[in-house]
Amino acid sequence: MSDNMKPLIFDTSDGQELRINTINTYLKNQFGGKVVKLSLDGGFTCPNRDGSKGVGGCLFCSASGSGDMADGSGDIFADLDNQIKRLTDKWPEAKYLAYFQSHTNTYAPVDELRQKFYAALEHPKVCGIAIATRPDCIPDDVLDLLAELNEKTFMWVELGLQTMHQDTMDAMNLCYTLKEYDESVGRLLERNIKTVTHLILGLPGETHEMMLESVKHVCSKPIFGLKLHMFNLVKGSQMELTHPDHMSFDSIEEYVDLLISAVELVPPSVTLHRISGDAPRSTLIAPEWSYMKRTILNTIHKEMRNRNTWQGRRL
Repeated sequence: MSDNMKPLIFDTSDGQELRINTINTYLKNQFGGKVVKLSLDGGFTCPNRDGSKGVGGCLFCSASGSGDMADGSGDIFADLDNQIKRLTDKWPEAKYLAYFQSHTNTYAPVDELRQKFYAALEHPKVCGIAIATRPDCIPDDVLDLLAELNEKTFMWVELGLQTMHQDTMDAMNLCYTLKEYDESVGRLLERNIKTVTHLILGLPGETHEMMLESVKHVCSKPIFGLKLHMFNLVKGSQMELTHPDHMSFDSIEEYVDLLISAVELVPPSVTLHRISGDAPRSTLIAPEWSYMKRTILNTIHKEMRNRNTWQGRRL
């Protein structure tokens, strides 16, 4: 492929040429201004914690169910209001998305889900909702509720696949399968529900080629978005005990090189919701540099310009 090809530029509003279709750019265009995602802990658990499928959770998951930065007082409206008040000085004109992040946010009776989701949408500054869940936790009645919400507000559903490789899934105690993921994506897309997939880069035993295979697989379907999350070893996870010396990437440069190779395989229409990882520094074990989110992002964007590449270039 010629290096003289004209690059695909998605956004120049912040003074640099973004060669990635970020969710921030999408939301800015969708709503006409800044949109901030507010993380919530809805008080749910997970079938991989309560014994219905497993115990202890996925090996890499923190005690908070990957919601270390989420508010969870039990009052959804109040949690949103408190976060908005903290952010008003910084973004006085912003709109907000209620993001149900912690644990499995469709793993409860549908009446409970309905009450909590609609409580979030009652806040006057909330313009939409994002719901994170597992591929095996969307029964028909929950799918009907999601379709109902999708008719009333801006919404997407996030599915934590992490990897397409079953051996890795089993080793990480995920307790679901690639087939369940594929079926859930199909059912959500049939109801016109925007779907975002999570992948973790750097899981134990996976080569760079395996990680790129996972990217290709999830992008073979018309998903709305993708999260590419660098693996972080964190305190309180099972892996702190089982894999105490695991290092997902030896350097920022190694991660950036792999990340760019992945982004080149993602269709330009897919919004990228994350291209790094930002575990709280207080719980982070390794890689010790992964908390430097701004440095990692700036390095990615700079290297993409240096290579004259962009999202989707290798398709």
